Amino acid sequence: MRKSSRSFLVEEVEAGSRLDRYLSGALGASRAQVRKLLARGGVAVDERVVDPSAKGLPVAAGSRIEVRSFRPPASQYPIPEPEAPLVILAEGDGWIAVEKPPGTPVHPLAEEERGTLLNALIARSPEILGVGEAGLRSGVVHRLDVQTSGVLLFATREDRWRKLRQAFRDRRVSKRYRAIVSGELVGDEDLVLHLGVTRHRPARVRVRPDDAPGSRRTVLHWRAVGSSGGATLVEVKPVTGFLHQIRVALAHLGHPVLGDAVYGAGGSPEAPRLMLHAAAVGYREIEVCSPDPPDFRETLKRFGL
Repeated sequence: MRKSSRSFLVEEVEAGSRLDRYLSGALGASRAQVRKLLARGGVAVDERVVDPSAKGLPVAAGSRIEVRSFRPPASQYPIPEPEAPLVILAEGDGWIAVEKPPGTPVHPLAEEERGTLLNALIARSPEILGVGEAGLRSGVVHRLDVQTSGVLLFATREDRWRKLRQAFRDRRVSKRYRAIVSGELVGDEDLVLHLGVTRHRPARVRVRPDDAPGSRRTVLHWRAVGSSGGATLVEVKPVTGFLHQIRVALAHLGHPVLGDAVYGAGGSPEAPRLMLHAAAVGYREIEVCSPDPPDFRETLKRFGL
């Protein structure tokens, strides 16, 4: 099999992941394969070759990771699952918007993994294979946390993938989320916070002083839609993108997202999972909305919202 070189730009939502885990997911390779790759000097971070001692270091947003002379595993691509449920919200020239259910990963991290959105999508649209970062991330334009539901965009052509990824990096994509939070919150605000990823595993994000090393300025707008029964429905429009940004911001306000086991009180009978839903995505001719999923609607009903 022919060796190849690959280059990846770390997104803000991926910042803080261990280097070996990031490469494992990006390449569709096992952790052992990544360690061998590091041992032979096949990985450069921001043009500096790193050795195996760097495997546990967190990757930084905006870093360019180059993989040299990598021999992709034969199982580089996801296994199509034609029987898996899949809801197409909209599609156009070189793109598809799909409904991501809560609890469903966006793409597999290993060849044998099934049950992801990409496994279902390539069975329906095989032209996605090889687009963008290719392999186990074929066509993936952006991501949502596993427990977050809502709109997700994929590209079906390379040129479209590049334009959409650049639009996300340039903050030209509008995003709207709906969250059910603990407590009764009123008003609206443009909230500016400096966030940083801690070194704990799995990654955690904390609010930091403006001048703290490694902190990044984040911006979002939140608006309380209505409160009842000790909970509030909040609409959030992030301007920047950062790992767990919405969850950390709402917890910072003293109103964590219901069901958030990391930044809030965790699961409860009233919130069986993280009550965060990506309701809309917009960019030029792309305007896609996702209705509240059943468990979100049931939670709203339970609180009288």
